[in-house]
Amino acid sequence: MTNIFVSIIVFFVLCFFTFGVVFMALLIGNFEWIPFIIIFAIFLYLLFLAFLFRYFKTKKRIIWFVVISCVAISASSIWPIYQKYVENIPTVSAEVNIYEYMPFEENSKVVTLEEEATLQLSDSLPIMDGATALYPIYSAIAQATYPKKEYDPFNSEVMVNTTPEAYENLINGKVDMIFVNEPSQKQLQRAKEKGVELKLIPIGKEAFVFFVNQKNEVDGLTLQQIKDIYSGKITSWKEVGGKNEPIRAYQRPEDSGSQTALQSLMGDTPIMDAPRENVASGMGEIISEVAQYRNFENAIGYTFRYYSQEMVGNNQIKLLAIDGVPPTKETIRSGEYPITGEFYIVTAGTENPNVDKLIDWVLSPQGQQLIEKVGYVPINNVDE
Repeated sequence: MTNIFVSIIVFFVLCFFTFGVVFMALLIGNFEWIPFIIIFAIFLYLLFLAFLFRYFKTKKRIIWFVVISCVAISASSIWPIYQKYVENIPTVSAEVNIYEYMPFEENSKVVTLEEEATLQLSDSLPIMDGATALYPIYSAIAQATYPKKEYDPFNSEVMVNTTPEAYENLINGKVDMIFVNEPSQKQLQRAKEKGVELKLIPIGKEAFVFFVNQKNEVDGLTLQQIKDIYSGKITSWKEVGGKNEPIRAYQRPEDSGSQTALQSLMGDTPIMDAPRENVASGMGEIISEVAQYRNFENAIGYTFRYYSQEMVGNNQIKLLAIDGVPPTKETIRSGEYPITGEFYIVTAGTENPNVDKLIDWVLSPQGQQLIEKVGYVPINNVDE
């Protein structure tokens, strides 16, 4: 009777301890360790019972207990070990230090003109927002034409809130102009529902690029192969001249500039579901979202040329040639690279009198020269 009473007490103590450890794992987002924690707790309790009730009377029982325990613990540790391996794989970051591109800051990476801009604004400054990849452009435009002061990237006349938020800010009348790629169908629909007409003014050209791990044997794909990969028709690198490995095709979040570019490229061809993973939000809520690109040797992702080469600059990936043409400034300028698109200043009926003045300046030889100097291809030809 005493042994049973002791076993019950130990059971509840172990349950309480296990619950606490599991709760901590949930709080810090280490969900993959929960099965291992539970199995290990069960192992400890059974081990305690075995000693308490003198189960290990024969060598055979000891061997069976050890074998079963080792199998159970090993099986429960496979997933967390794999997750640790995945976490150690380099991530092609979707983030850059935007503070390095703030206008008028010391040691800023923002490019400057050799002469003073022909447009100088002093008041009624148009409020800008836009895509992270285009921040170096409109930050440089602000530095050339706006008065010198601090422009916080998230709360000033020169903000950078990513493409989806920039469109939302424009549609809701919070900003005067945004620097982005073309809107998605959902963004166009939201503008229509708000009674807002989006005006797109092309100011430059950029290449939509696909990239793979530097160790991938494949150096290029055709447009049709890209479509077949992202529709799920081609599933192995062997089908396009690589190793016999499954293709891990990453995507970007809905309404982002690069995801809209992929949708435009695919046309009527349905896009397959992206790799997904559970992640913890800042408030501990579990959400499912497009997996952040991890540089597996069998992975493929996409972005824009300038962003990948100039802002992120990851030497562990390589940009693929498309239809035999590599994405360079020269092939973008000539139109030879097949996935070349325009990027825009987008407005939505602002009453700010300086918006049209600023757009005219950006399209002027001086403004286009600045876009060239940043590293993009201007919409109008300028002297090198």
